[in-house]
Amino acid sequence: MFKEFKEFAMKGSVVDLAIGVIIGGAFGKIVSSLVNDVIMPIIGGLIGKVDFSNFFISLDGTSYSSLQAAKDAGAATLNYGVFINTVIEFLIISFSLFIVIRQINRFRKKDEPKPVTTKKCQYCLSEIPLEAMRCPHCTSELAD
Repeated sequence: MFKEFKEFAMKGSVVDLAIGVIIGGAFGKIVSSLVNDVIMPIIGGLIGKVDFSNFFISLDGTSYSSLQAAKDAGAATLNYGVFINTVIEFLIISFSLFIVIRQINRFRKKDEPKPVTTKKCQYCLSEIPLEAMRCPHCTSELAD
């Protein structure tokens, strides 16, 4: 049974999947940092020095100065600012994957064969157009 498990685990697709998951996790952290540390501060600065991660609604009716203060007080909150960050993160990851997969598909695309436009004369074996009724080289009449 151990031998079967080893063969299964060492198949190329399982190893490729494991590598993909690890790289995906690392890529997710990079995108999270990009959104939270670069993009959202710029957007917040453009619309008036707003920190999206502090956009929340306290469900107990009390007003808190920050999301952390509400969490420290044990209040239930609706964190729509964090949701906005997560949506932007998702869009960046989706767009990045779209670009990568599009490029991979371009590399995988095989050259399509050119349409056949000529045939060989059955008498002299010269290349002639498909529509030719007579060979221009040996002047033989061609059968259809």
